Amino acid sequence: MLEAGMKAPDFTLPDKDGREVSLGDFKGKKVVLYFYPRDNTPGCSRQACAFAAAFEDFKKLDVAVIGVSKDSTASHVKFAEKYSLPFVLLSDTEKSAIQSYGVWQEKKTCGKVSMGVVRTTFIIDENGVVLKVMPKVKPDTNAAEILAYLKG
Repeated sequence: MLEAGMKAPDFTLPDKDGREVSLGDFKGKKVVLYFYPRDNTPGCSRQACAFAAAFEDFKKLDVAVIGVSKDSTASHVKFAEKYSLPFVLLSDTEKSAIQSYGVWQEKKTCGKVSMGVVRTTFIIDENGVVLKVMPKVKPDTNAAEILAYLKG
């Protein structure tokens, strides 16, 4: 997994509307890049709603919020509409960004081992350098923790 001080890997992925979005599009702006396992699951929905509730605070700080999962763009459309999500959702069906950020890992659920996305948030500075890595974040408090970090 990436660590603070490392250059964040660039990527180009489709957003929920099929537009290509690259990390480089946000140069000059801080970015909260969060990877989550799946649309419309309880934890992922709570996390997305927490980011939506805090979205105006992120905007005031001039910070972009981007959520990434391996769900399809069609799934993202439904997810964004259901919860009125105002931020960018990117579809990484090929797991290219997911793997380059090191969040595709072995997970244990109910004693069963499988590979999947480990809920992780990266705060990236205006020059594309990772400021902070937050692995295995709690869905309900992740947005508030990031805001507290960004406000110092």
